[in-house]
Amino acid sequence: MSISEDDLLDLHGKVALVTGGNTGIGYATIQMLARKGAKVYMAARDEGRAIEAIKKLEAENINDGSVHWLKLDLSDPRLTVGAAKELMEKEERLDIIVNNAARALPGPYQLNKDGLLDIMVTNHISHFALTQTLLPLLEETSKRDGADVRIVNVSSSAHGMVQPSSFTSLDTFNKDYGISVTNSLRTYGNSKLANVLYMKELQRRLKEKSIAITCISAHPGAIRTIGSDGFSELIPIIGGLLKRFYFKPPRMGAMTVAFAAAGAKVAEERSKYEGAYLVPIAKLATPSPSAQDQRLQRELFEATEKIIADLSS
Repeated sequence: MSISEDDLLDLHGKVALVTGGNTGIGYATIQMLARKGAKVYMAARDEGRAIEAIKKLEAENINDGSVHWLKLDLSDPRLTVGAAKELMEKEERLDIIVNNAARALPGPYQLNKDGLLDIMVTNHISHFALTQTLLPLLEETSKRDGADVRIVNVSSSAHGMVQPSSFTSLDTFNKDYGISVTNSLRTYGNSKLANVLYMKELQRRLKEKSIAITCISAHPGAIRTIGSDGFSELIPIIGGLLKRFYFKPPRMGAMTVAFAAAGAKVAEERSKYEGAYLVPIAKLATPSPSAQDQRLQRELFEATEKIIADLSS
């Protein structure tokens, strides 16, 4: 399947949020959404890097869309909730969330001050807190005429490297498989499995309430971003060759993500894409057996809610 920006919807009057958008896949996704007319918030921690990226986007022409910085620190879910509340004070609608930012390779990964594994906090727990806090605004937007509200989690094929037996305790969230290349990928994969599980369970809950929001997880492919840099650090010669010949430019990965966020075909065949998992380029695929396990989906959702509630108490 070959797609381009022409396959995206007109987004004039729409508001989008993309996390980690100052580089890589997030940057390219923001560029595509803005070129279709969206007002896009680049959610990033470093103001200097964000403003520099926004200036670069404007210089590269984003047509009549616009890009704005929202301070977002995914290292602490409490700060993430604060960023979501700030956005709700600024905007009366929110049409698209792309949870893109991620801690990738290499490790080592560490427990933070709350006793939570840092990669799981950044890749899943904080994005969960962000999305759930923004959900009332998303729901209100979905009631508007012509609304097409979507939530996209950027996942990875690495989610298939793990098969947890449950997600009922912190032990599963904090599972660190080790520092070797394969084991680092498995630890990363555990957080990416959480991305898929969350989208599937959230979609099920929204459908039960007849709320018209489409939830999609997307694997962008092997892309030359932070994750591919990790291979070069872990295995310098082979990793460098992989990065040069195997990993693709960020824009190619962003095509699948942008399609999930604003593809016209998703609007035309919505039922096919509800809770779906996409792989390059913009193809429907079947995720791992663990990702399809409804018990794991429910356990992850409920356990993440409890973790966030405990942090706030």
